[in-house]
Amino acid sequence: MTPTIPADLARYCDASDARARDELFAFLRIPSVSARTEHKSDCADAARFVADALTRIGFTTTIERTPGHPIVVGEWRHAPAGAPTLLIYGHYDVQPAEPLELWTSPPFEPEVRDGRIYARGSVDDKGQLYLHVKALEAHLATRGTLPINVIVLAEGEEEVGSANLEAFLEREKTRLACDAVVISDSTMFAPGIPSILSSLRGMAYLEINVRGANGDLHSGMYGGAVVNPAMALARILATMHDADGRIAIPGFYDQVRPFPDHVRAQMRELPFSDDQLRHEVGVSALGGEPGYTTLERLWTRPTCEVNGLLSGYTGEGAKTVLPAVSMAKVSFRLVPDQDPQTIAELVQRHVAHVAPAGVTVTVEALHGGRPWRADLQGPIIDAGKAALAAAFGREPVITGEGGSIPVVGDFERILGAPVLLMGFGLPGENAHAPDEWMSDENYRLGIRAAAVLYDEYGRRATR
Repeated sequence: MTPTIPADLARYCDASDARARDELFAFLRIPSVSARTEHKSDCADAARFVADALTRIGFTTTIERTPGHPIVVGEWRHAPAGAPTLLIYGHYDVQPAEPLELWTSPPFEPEVRDGRIYARGSVDDKGQLYLHVKALEAHLATRGTLPINVIVLAEGEEEVGSANLEAFLEREKTRLACDAVVISDSTMFAPGIPSILSSLRGMAYLEINVRGANGDLHSGMYGGAVVNPAMALARILATMHDADGRIAIPGFYDQVRPFPDHVRAQMRELPFSDDQLRHEVGVSALGGEPGYTTLERLWTRPTCEVNGLLSGYTGEGAKTVLPAVSMAKVSFRLVPDQDPQTIAELVQRHVAHVAPAGVTVTVEALHGGRPWRADLQGPIIDAGKAALAAAFGREPVITGEGGSIPVVGDFERILGAPVLLMGFGLPGENAHAPDEWMSDENYRLGIRAAAVLYDEYGRRATR
Protein backbone atom coordinates (compact mmCIF):
# COMPACT_ATOMS: atom_id res chain seq x y z
CA MET A 1 0.00 0.00 0.00
CA THR A 2 1.43 3.38 -1.06
CA PRO A 3 1.93 5.75 1.91
CA THR A 4 0.03 9.04 1.90
CA ILE A 5 0.81 12.53 3.15
CA PRO A 6 -0.79 13.12 6.59
CA ALA A 7 -3.82 15.38 6.24
CA ASP A 8 -2.59 18.07 8.64
CA LEU A 9 0.73 18.43 6.84
CA ALA A 10 -0.95 18.37 3.44
CA ARG A 11 -3.35 21.16 4.42
CA TYR A 12 -0.55 23.33 5.77
CA CYS A 13 1.60 22.82 2.69
CA ASP A 14 -1.32 23.60 0.37
CA ALA A 15 -2.05 26.81 2.24
CA SER A 16 1.58 27.97 2.30
CA ASP A 17 2.83 26.97 -1.18
CA ALA A 18 2.84 30.55 -2.49
CA ARG A 19 4.71 31.83 0.55
CA ALA A 20 7.21 28.98 0.31
CA ARG A 21 7.99 30.01 -3.25
CA ASP A 22 8.23 33.71 -2.33
CA GLU A 23 10.72 32.93 0.44
CA LEU A 24 12.79 30.80 -1.93
CA PHE A 25 12.84 33.70 -4.39
CA ALA A 26 14.22 36.00 -1.67
CA PHE A 27 16.92 33.41 -1.00
CA LEU A 28 17.73 33.13 -4.72
CA ARG A 29 18.17 36.90 -5.06
CA ILE A 30 21.29 36.76 -2.89
CA PRO A 31 24.31 36.34 -5.25
CA SER A 32 26.21 34.01 -2.91
CA VAL A 33 28.99 33.05 -5.34
CA SER A 34 31.60 31.39 -3.15
CA ALA A 35 34.34 31.46 -5.80
CA ARG A 36 34.46 35.26 -6.04
CA THR A 37 35.94 37.44 -3.31
CA GLU A 38 33.62 40.31 -4.28
CA HIS A 39 30.69 38.14 -3.14
CA LYS A 40 32.04 37.41 0.34
CA SER A 41 29.42 39.64 1.98
CA ASP A 42 26.71 38.05 -0.15
CA CYS A 43 27.71 34.62 1.15
CA ALA A 44 27.46 36.00 4.68
CA ASP A 45 23.99 37.36 3.84
CA ALA A 46 22.92 33.95 2.54
CA ALA A 47 24.13 32.30 5.73
CA ARG A 48 22.12 34.78 7.78
CA PHE A 49 19.08 34.13 5.58
CA VAL A 50 19.22 30.39 6.38
CA ALA A 51 19.88 31.01 10.06
CA ASP A 52 16.99 33.50 10.34
CA ALA A 53 14.62 31.13 8.54
CA LEU A 54 15.45 28.32 10.96
CA THR A 55 15.23 30.59 14.00
CA ARG A 56 11.75 31.77 12.95
CA ILE A 57 10.38 28.22 12.94
CA GLY A 58 11.83 27.35 16.35
CA PHE A 59 15.40 26.15 15.86
CA THR A 60 18.39 27.19 17.95
CA THR A 61 20.78 28.51 15.34
CA THR A 62 24.43 29.54 15.16
CA ILE A 63 26.61 30.86 12.34
CA GLU A 64 30.03 29.28 12.66
CA ARG A 65 33.03 31.12 11.27
CA THR A 66 35.60 29.25 9.19
CA PRO A 67 38.72 30.41 7.31
CA GLY A 68 36.36 30.71 4.33
CA HIS A 69 32.60 31.19 4.27
CA PRO A 70 30.50 30.49 7.37
CA ILE A 71 28.64 27.29 8.23
CA VAL A 72 25.09 27.50 9.58
CA VAL A 73 24.03 24.99 12.23
CA GLY A 74 20.40 24.81 13.33
CA GLU A 75 19.30 22.43 16.10
CA TRP A 76 15.94 21.19 17.35
CA ARG A 77 16.33 18.63 20.15
CA HIS A 78 12.94 18.29 21.82
CA ALA A 79 11.75 14.95 20.41
CA PRO A 80 10.50 12.21 22.74
CA ALA A 81 13.05 10.08 24.56
CA GLY A 82 14.55 7.44 22.32
CA ALA A 83 13.83 9.33 19.10
CA PRO A 84 16.64 9.37 16.53
CA THR A 85 18.56 12.41 15.35
CA LEU A 86 18.60 13.31 11.67
CA LEU A 87 21.18 15.68 10.16
CA ILE A 88 20.06 17.58 7.04
CA TYR A 89 22.91 18.87 4.88
CA GLY A 90 22.81 21.43 2.08
CA HIS A 91 24.75 24.40 0.74
CA TYR A 92 23.81 28.03 0.21
CA ASP A 93 26.67 28.95 -2.12
CA VAL A 94 26.25 28.95 -5.89
CA GLN A 95 28.32 28.81 -9.06
CA PRO A 96 29.32 32.00 -10.91
CA ALA A 97 26.59 33.06 -13.32
CA GLU A 98 28.78 33.93 -16.31
CA PRO A 99 28.34 34.13 -19.25
CA LEU A 100 25.54 36.51 -18.34
CA GLU A 101 24.49 37.15 -21.93
CA LEU A 102 23.31 33.52 -22.25
CA TRP A 103 20.67 33.89 -19.54
CA THR A 104 17.10 34.44 -20.72
CA SER A 105 16.34 36.30 -17.48
CA PRO A 106 18.85 37.77 -14.98
CA PRO A 107 20.43 34.98 -12.91
CA PHE A 108 19.62 36.54 -9.53
CA GLU A 109 16.09 37.68 -10.41
CA PRO A 110 14.10 34.42 -10.15
CA GLU A 111 11.35 33.87 -12.67
CA VAL A 112 8.88 31.05 -13.33
CA ARG A 113 8.50 29.99 -16.96
CA ASP A 114 6.74 26.86 -18.15
CA GLY A 115 6.66 25.39 -14.65
CA ARG A 116 10.36 25.99 -14.03
CA ILE A 117 11.98 28.29 -11.47
CA TYR A 118 14.87 29.96 -13.31
CA ALA A 119 17.70 31.41 -11.20
CA ARG A 120 21.26 30.62 -10.25
CA GLY A 121 21.10 28.23 -7.30
CA SER A 122 17.47 27.27 -7.86
CA VAL A 123 18.28 23.56 -7.95
CA ASP A 124 21.93 23.59 -6.83
CA ASP A 125 21.27 23.79 -3.96
CA LYS A 126 19.12 26.57 -2.55
CA GLY A 127 15.81 25.11 -3.68
CA GLN A 128 16.64 21.63 -2.43
CA LEU A 129 17.96 22.95 0.88
CA TYR A 130 15.08 25.34 1.51
CA LEU A 131 12.37 22.75 0.87
CA HIS A 132 13.58 21.02 4.04
CA VAL A 133 13.19 24.27 5.98
CA LYS A 134 9.59 24.51 4.82
CA ALA A 135 8.93 20.85 5.62
CA LEU A 136 10.25 21.35 9.14
CA GLU A 137 8.06 24.43 9.44
CA ALA A 138 5.01 22.38 8.43
CA HIS A 139 5.57 20.02 11.34
CA LEU A 140 6.26 22.70 13.92
CA ALA A 141 3.42 24.97 12.78
CA THR A 142 0.77 22.24 12.75
CA ARG A 143 1.90 20.01 15.60
CA GLY A 144 4.23 22.17 17.67
CA THR A 145 6.82 19.40 17.60
CA LEU A 146 8.86 17.04 15.44
CA PRO A 147 8.95 13.24 15.74
CA ILE A 148 12.77 13.29 15.61
CA ASN A 149 15.64 15.48 16.69
CA VAL A 150 17.00 17.50 13.77
CA ILE A 151 20.28 19.20 12.94
CA VAL A 152 20.44 21.39 9.82
CA LEU A 153 23.95 22.06 8.51
CA ALA A 154 24.29 24.49 5.60
CA GLU A 155 27.74 25.33 4.27
CA GLY A 156 28.91 28.04 1.90
CA GLU A 157 31.84 26.38 0.13
CA GLU A 158 30.46 23.32 -1.63
CA GLU A 159 30.99 24.87 -5.05
CA VAL A 160 34.68 25.47 -4.27
CA GLY A 161 35.47 22.07 -2.81
CA SER A 162 34.17 22.28 0.80
CA ALA A 163 37.68 23.11 1.97
CA ASN A 164 36.65 23.71 5.59
CA LEU A 165 33.80 21.24 6.07
CA GLU A 166 35.83 18.14 6.91
CA ALA A 167 37.76 19.93 9.65
CA PHE A 168 34.50 21.35 11.02
CA LEU A 169 32.91 17.89 11.15
CA GLU A 170 35.94 16.50 12.96
CA ARG A 171 35.96 19.35 15.45
CA GLU A 172 32.21 19.27 16.09
CA LYS A 173 31.48 15.56 15.70
CA THR A 174 30.13 15.23 19.25
CA ARG A 175 27.71 18.10 18.72
CA LEU A 176 26.76 16.81 15.26
CA ALA A 177 26.35 13.17 16.32
CA CYS A 178 23.34 11.72 14.54
CA ASP A 179 21.70 8.48 13.49
CA ALA A 180 21.40 9.36 9.80
CA VAL A 181 22.11 12.12 7.28
CA VAL A 182 19.86 13.25 4.43
CA ILE A 183 21.17 15.27 1.50
CA SER A 184 18.97 16.77 -1.22
CA ASP A 185 21.46 17.90 -3.86
CA SER A 186 20.95 15.42 -6.68
CA THR A 187 18.56 14.62 -9.51
CA MET A 188 15.66 12.29 -10.12
CA PHE A 189 15.99 9.80 -12.97
CA ALA A 190 13.29 11.56 -14.99
CA PRO A 191 10.22 13.77 -14.48
CA GLY A 192 7.69 12.00 -12.30
CA ILE A 193 10.15 9.24 -11.36
CA PRO A 194 11.43 9.88 -7.81
CA SER A 195 14.86 8.45 -7.10
CA ILE A 196 17.22 7.43 -4.35
CA LEU A 197 20.83 7.88 -5.33
CA SER A 198 22.76 4.78 -4.30
CA SER A 199 26.32 5.47 -5.45
CA LEU A 200 28.82 8.14 -6.41
CA ARG A 201 32.06 7.67 -8.24
CA GLY A 202 35.30 8.97 -6.79
CA MET A 203 38.09 10.77 -8.59
CA ALA A 204 41.84 10.68 -9.18
CA TYR A 205 42.88 13.68 -11.29
CA LEU A 206 46.42 13.68 -12.70
CA GLU A 207 48.63 15.82 -14.91
CA ILE A 208 51.20 14.16 -17.18
CA ASN A 209 54.10 16.29 -18.43
CA VAL A 210 56.56 15.15 -21.08
CA ARG A 211 59.77 17.10 -21.80
CA GLY A 212 62.18 16.49 -24.63
CA ALA A 213 64.70 18.99 -26.01
CA ASN A 214 65.58 22.19 -24.17
CA GLY A 215 63.48 24.19 -26.62
CA ASP A 216 61.21 23.85 -29.65
CA LEU A 217 63.06 22.57 -32.71
CA HIS A 218 62.70 22.80 -36.50
CA SER A 219 60.91 19.61 -37.44
CA GLY A 220 62.74 19.35 -40.74
CA MET A 221 66.21 19.67 -39.20
CA TYR A 222 65.56 17.50 -36.12
CA GLY A 223 62.45 15.41 -36.82
CA GLY A 224 63.20 11.70 -36.99
CA ALA A 225 66.27 11.98 -34.78
CA VAL A 226 64.93 13.75 -31.66
CA VAL A 227 62.03 12.15 -29.80
CA ASN A 228 58.86 14.22 -30.15
CA PRO A 229 57.18 14.80 -26.72
CA ALA A 230 53.76 15.10 -28.36
CA MET A 231 54.12 11.71 -30.05
CA ALA A 232 55.55 10.24 -26.84
CA LEU A 233 52.55 11.51 -24.87
CA ALA A 234 50.16 10.12 -27.48
CA ARG A 235 51.78 6.69 -27.19
CA ILE A 236 51.64 6.82 -23.38
CA LEU A 237 47.93 7.73 -23.41
CA ALA A 238 47.19 5.00 -25.96
CA THR A 239 48.51 2.34 -23.55
CA MET A 240 45.89 3.19 -20.92
CA HIS A 241 43.13 1.23 -22.68
CA ASP A 242 43.19 -2.08 -24.48
CA ALA A 243 41.57 -2.64 -27.85
CA ASP A 244 38.22 -3.49 -26.21
CA GLY A 245 38.03 -0.36 -24.07
CA ARG A 246 39.11 -1.83 -20.74
CA ILE A 247 41.65 0.14 -18.71
CA ALA A 248 45.02 -1.56 -19.24
CA ILE A 249 46.93 -0.15 -16.27
CA PRO A 250 48.18 -3.14 -14.22
CA GLY A 251 46.32 -3.49 -10.92
CA PHE A 252 43.71 -0.88 -11.81
CA TYR A 253 40.70 -3.16 -11.19
CA ASP A 254 42.13 -5.00 -8.17
CA GLN A 255 40.12 -3.02 -5.59
CA VAL A 256 36.86 -2.81 -7.54
CA ARG A 257 33.93 -4.21 -5.53
CA PRO A 258 31.25 -5.44 -7.97
CA PHE A 259 27.74 -4.11 -7.63
CA PRO A 260 25.19 -6.70 -6.50
CA ASP A 261 23.33 -8.45 -9.30
CA HIS A 262 19.94 -7.26 -8.04
CA VAL A 263 21.07 -3.62 -8.16
CA ARG A 264 22.33 -4.05 -11.71
CA ALA A 265 19.05 -5.71 -12.63
CA GLN A 266 17.09 -2.71 -11.32
CA MET A 267 19.26 -0.38 -13.37
CA ARG A 268 18.54 -2.41 -16.50
CA GLU A 269 14.81 -2.00 -15.93
CA LEU A 270 14.97 1.81 -15.99
CA PRO A 271 13.46 3.53 -19.04
CA PHE A 272 16.74 4.46 -20.71
CA SER A 273 17.60 4.59 -24.41
CA ASP A 274 21.09 4.43 -25.89
CA ASP A 275 19.74 6.00 -29.07
CA GLN A 276 18.30 8.93 -27.15
CA LEU A 277 21.64 9.51 -25.40
CA ARG A 278 23.47 9.42 -28.74
CA HIS A 279 21.02 11.97 -30.12
CA GLU A 280 21.34 14.24 -27.06
CA VAL A 281 25.13 14.43 -27.21
CA GLY A 282 25.42 14.30 -30.99
CA VAL A 283 27.56 11.21 -31.56
CA SER A 284 27.20 8.33 -33.99
CA ALA A 285 28.01 5.57 -31.50
CA LEU A 286 28.60 4.99 -27.79
CA GLY A 287 31.66 3.26 -26.39
CA GLY A 288 33.05 1.96 -23.15
CA GLU A 289 33.93 -1.17 -21.26
CA PRO A 290 32.40 -4.31 -22.81
CA GLY A 291 29.91 -6.44 -20.89
CA TYR A 292 27.98 -3.57 -19.29
CA THR A 293 25.01 -1.42 -20.22
CA THR A 294 25.46 2.30 -20.71
CA LEU A 295 23.98 3.12 -17.28
CA GLU A 296 26.23 0.55 -15.65
CA ARG A 297 29.24 2.11 -17.37
CA LEU A 298 28.17 5.55 -16.14
CA TRP A 299 27.28 4.55 -12.59
CA THR A 300 29.12 1.38 -11.58
CA ARG A 301 32.39 1.16 -13.52
CA PRO A 302 35.64 3.14 -13.29
CA THR A 303 36.92 5.23 -16.19
CA CYS A 304 40.05 6.80 -17.61
CA GLU A 305 39.48 9.98 -19.63
CA VAL A 306 41.75 12.59 -21.17
CA ASN A 307 40.39 16.00 -20.15
CA GLY A 308 42.92 18.23 -21.86
CA LEU A 309 45.95 18.20 -24.17
CA LEU A 310 48.58 20.86 -24.81
CA SER A 311 51.63 20.80 -27.08
CA GLY A 312 53.33 22.52 -29.98
CA TYR A 313 51.91 25.14 -32.33
CA THR A 314 48.13 25.44 -32.48
CA GLY A 315 47.68 28.86 -34.07
CA GLU A 316 46.49 29.78 -37.53
CA GLY A 317 48.39 28.36 -40.48
CA ALA A 318 51.46 26.14 -40.37
CA LYS A 319 54.56 26.16 -38.21
CA THR A 320 56.80 23.12 -38.61
CA VAL A 321 57.87 22.82 -35.01
CA LEU A 322 58.99 19.83 -32.99
CA PRO A 323 57.63 20.76 -29.54
CA ALA A 324 59.83 20.64 -26.48
CA VAL A 325 57.01 19.78 -24.08
CA SER A 326 53.56 18.20 -24.01
CA MET A 327 50.96 17.92 -21.29
CA ALA A 328 47.75 15.98 -20.64
CA LYS A 329 45.14 16.27 -17.89
CA VAL A 330 43.73 12.81 -17.16
CA SER A 331 40.90 11.93 -14.78
CA PHE A 332 39.98 8.54 -13.37
CA ARG A 333 36.46 8.07 -12.05
CA LEU A 334 36.59 5.47 -9.29
CA VAL A 335 34.13 3.01 -7.78
CA PRO A 336 34.13 1.25 -4.39
CA ASP A 337 36.66 0.24 -3.06
CA GLN A 338 39.23 2.05 -5.20
CA ASP A 339 41.48 4.53 -3.43
CA PRO A 340 42.55 7.69 -5.32
CA GLN A 341 46.10 7.65 -3.91
CA THR A 342 46.57 4.00 -4.86
CA ILE A 343 45.29 4.68 -8.38
CA ALA A 344 47.63 7.64 -8.76
CA GLU A 345 50.58 5.45 -7.76
CA LEU A 346 49.54 2.73 -10.24
CA VAL A 347 49.33 5.30 -13.03
CA GLN A 348 52.73 6.75 -12.15
CA ARG A 349 54.32 3.30 -12.29
CA HIS A 350 52.58 2.47 -15.57
CA VAL A 351 53.65 5.71 -17.22
CA ALA A 352 57.26 5.24 -16.08
CA HIS A 353 57.21 1.75 -17.59
CA VAL A 354 55.81 2.70 -21.01
CA ALA A 355 57.51 6.09 -21.49
CA PRO A 356 60.00 5.98 -24.39
CA ALA A 357 63.67 6.87 -24.02
CA GLY A 358 64.61 10.39 -25.03
CA VAL A 359 61.99 12.23 -22.95
CA THR A 360 61.47 12.95 -19.26
CA VAL A 361 57.98 12.22 -17.95
CA THR A 362 56.42 13.37 -14.66
CA VAL A 363 53.00 12.52 -13.28
CA GLU A 364 51.45 14.83 -10.67
CA ALA A 365 48.32 14.02 -8.68
CA LEU A 366 46.24 17.21 -8.55
CA HIS A 367 43.28 16.09 -6.43
CA GLY A 368 41.09 13.12 -5.62
CA GLY A 369 38.05 11.88 -3.76
CA ARG A 370 36.78 8.51 -2.60
CA PRO A 371 33.78 6.76 -4.15
CA TRP A 372 30.66 6.05 -2.12
CA ARG A 373 27.92 3.43 -2.13
CA ALA A 374 24.85 3.08 0.07
CA ASP A 375 23.91 -0.34 1.41
CA LEU A 376 20.21 0.40 0.60
CA GLN A 377 19.04 -1.07 3.88
CA GLY A 378 17.98 0.39 7.19
CA PRO A 379 15.43 2.83 8.60
CA ILE A 380 16.57 5.95 6.73
CA ILE A 381 16.49 4.22 3.31
CA ASP A 382 13.08 2.69 4.02
CA ALA A 383 11.80 6.05 5.25
CA GLY A 384 13.08 7.76 2.11
CA LYS A 385 11.33 5.24 -0.13
CA ALA A 386 8.04 5.71 1.73
CA ALA A 387 8.32 9.50 1.70
CA LEU A 388 8.96 9.69 -2.05
CA ALA A 389 6.14 7.26 -2.77
CA ALA A 390 3.73 9.36 -0.69
CA ALA A 391 4.64 12.62 -2.44
CA PHE A 392 4.95 11.39 -6.03
CA GLY A 393 2.39 8.58 -6.01
CA ARG A 394 4.82 5.88 -7.17
CA GLU A 395 7.69 3.87 -5.76
CA PRO A 396 11.11 5.46 -6.24
CA VAL A 397 13.81 3.89 -8.39
CA ILE A 398 17.40 3.29 -7.35
CA THR A 399 19.95 5.19 -9.41
CA GLY A 400 23.68 5.88 -9.49
CA GLU A 401 25.70 8.97 -10.31
CA GLY A 402 28.80 9.16 -12.45
CA GLY A 403 30.07 12.29 -10.72
CA SER A 404 31.52 12.85 -7.28
CA ILE A 405 30.24 14.44 -4.04
CA PRO A 406 33.16 13.95 -1.61
CA VAL A 407 31.26 15.31 1.42
CA VAL A 408 29.00 12.23 1.42
CA GLY A 409 31.90 10.01 2.39
CA ASP A 410 33.05 12.55 4.96
CA PHE A 411 29.70 12.39 6.77
CA GLU A 412 29.71 8.60 6.88
CA ARG A 413 33.35 8.34 7.90
CA ILE A 414 33.40 11.07 10.56
CA LEU A 415 29.89 10.84 12.01
CA GLY A 416 29.44 7.10 11.46
CA ALA A 417 25.93 7.63 10.12
CA PRO A 418 24.28 6.31 6.93
CA VAL A 419 23.46 8.87 4.25
CA LEU A 420 20.23 9.12 2.24
CA LEU A 421 20.60 10.99 -1.05
CA MET A 422 17.06 12.09 -1.87
CA GLY A 423 17.20 14.72 -4.60
CA PHE A 424 14.54 16.64 -6.52
CA GLY A 425 16.46 17.99 -9.50
CA LEU A 426 15.89 16.82 -13.05
CA PRO A 427 18.17 15.99 -15.98
CA GLY A 428 18.99 19.02 -18.10
CA GLU A 429 18.47 21.58 -15.34
CA ASN A 430 21.67 23.52 -16.24
CA ALA A 431 22.97 23.40 -12.68
CA HIS A 432 26.33 25.02 -13.50
CA ALA A 433 25.28 26.71 -16.73
CA PRO A 434 23.14 29.67 -17.87
CA ASP A 435 19.36 29.33 -17.35
CA GLU A 436 19.65 27.04 -14.33
CA TRP A 437 16.19 25.91 -13.27
CA MET A 438 14.27 23.75 -10.82
CA SER A 439 10.88 22.24 -11.45
CA ASP A 440 8.30 24.25 -9.53
CA GLU A 441 6.30 21.05 -9.05
CA ASN A 442 9.33 19.22 -7.67
CA TYR A 443 9.94 22.03 -5.19
CA ARG A 444 6.33 21.73 -4.06
CA LEU A 445 6.37 17.93 -3.87
CA GLY A 446 9.83 17.94 -2.31
CA ILE A 447 8.47 19.85 0.69
CA ARG A 448 5.83 17.18 1.16
CA ALA A 449 8.27 14.32 0.70
CA ALA A 450 10.64 15.79 3.30
CA ALA A 451 7.77 16.29 5.74
CA VAL A 452 6.75 12.64 5.38
CA LEU A 453 10.39 11.55 5.70
CA TYR A 454 10.61 12.90 9.25
CA ASP A 455 7.46 11.00 10.29
CA GLU A 456 8.55 7.79 8.61
CA TYR A 457 12.09 7.93 9.97
CA GLY A 458 10.85 8.63 13.47
CA ARG A 459 8.48 5.67 13.29
CA ARG A 460 11.05 3.26 11.88
CA ALA A 461 14.14 4.29 13.83
CA THR A 462 12.84 5.05 17.34
CA ARG A 463 15.01 3.01 19.68
